[in-house]
Amino acid sequence: MLNKFMKFFKEEEGQGMTEYGLILGVIAIGAIAAFTLFGDSLIEKINEVRGSIFSTE
Repeated sequence: MLNKFMKFFKEEEGQGMTEYGLILGVIAIGAIAAFTLFGDSLIEKINEVRGSIFSTE
């Protein structure tokens, strides 16, 4: 019984998924921060490109 209990704490199968989850969380926070900081300039640039594509000159 003690061996099964110790094996439960030494098991590392879920460790990889936890690490991927943490990395994904850091990337998501970085993307949100980037869009928050550069959001207005990105919107202006997108509108500028859209205007040049759909201009009827």
